[in-house]
Amino acid sequence: MKTRRVGPFDVSAIGLGCMNLSHAYGAPPPDEAAQALLREALDLGISFFDTAALYGFGANEELVGRTLAPHRSKFVLASKCGLHGVDGKRVVDGRPATLKWSCEQSLKRLRTDVIDLFYLHRWDKKVPIEDSVGGLADLVREGKVRTIGLSEVSAATLKRAHAVHPITAVQTEYSLWTRNPEIAVLEACREIGAAFVAFSPLARGYLGGELRDVTALDAKDLRRSMPRFQPGNYAINLQRLAGFEAIAAERGCTPAQMALAWVLARGEHVVAIPGTTKLAHLRDNADAAAIDLDAATLSRLDALINRDTIVGARYDAAAQAGVDTEEF
Repeated sequence: MKTRRVGPFDVSAIGLGCMNLSHAYGAPPPDEAAQALLREALDLGISFFDTAALYGFGANEELVGRTLAPHRSKFVLASKCGLHGVDGKRVVDGRPATLKWSCEQSLKRLRTDVIDLFYLHRWDKKVPIEDSVGGLADLVREGKVRTIGLSEVSAATLKRAHAVHPITAVQTEYSLWTRNPEIAVLEACREIGAAFVAFSPLARGYLGGELRDVTALDAKDLRRSMPRFQPGNYAINLQRLAGFEAIAAERGCTPAQMALAWVLARGEHVVAIPGTTKLAHLRDNADAAAIDLDAATLSRLDALINRDTIVGARYDAAAQAGVDTEEF
């Protein structure tokens, strides 16, 4: 597995987003299967695991903790605060006291003394970003957190935060069909020496090529609320996949591997964290780190799937209001 730098850490270029194992895409897998997948990820050389207090309202951190705590020295652990569950509802709270309380809860669930990379999951716009980052900086000084990250923020917010305490990484959705980071954040990370961590690099399953009928999604699947996955829009978006799959076949890789290779090609400071509940997909994704796409192939992909050829917004209005990322 190729490695890349995330602050002081060498991590696998392909990490693992653990959310799917507890949250968001319908019924999670049985506990035994989820644990087996996490252990297999370690065996494949994946050394960057991403979770959050929000995922399963703590259940995902507990899963990661009880499965991977015996192997803690073998991987870099990332989690998130500032967005958690209260009485079954999502709550955004970026007050320093709340972030410190959340860290204590996460440490217990993760069965560790320190979190390597602790993100502010969402900027609570009622609290100055400087105050939230100041609270996280206190956790670094106390030895409970090694480095600080931000999720779904603009370049301007990133620079304000970085002036308070060094920001090690910014995590934002990024794939062929979500290009918002290209407006400013991708370059801003490069300028300040931060890693850019791409979540949903397979476009929430779209680029894997197996999701054809969105009407069959679980009633609680997060994608049901996303405009791109509405049946009419998705039917149009599917028309781009034939050409995408043809390029993958020419290249001798799977569509998912090509999508991940495209993300990694955006810069040496970029790391991808696809999530999955299936061992076959996990192995397929891990192999993508070895694929190098030539300039001609990258250009063909850019022209085929981009913000102008995809129909539907990334989030609905309510979800969009909760992020700070630049929009086209």
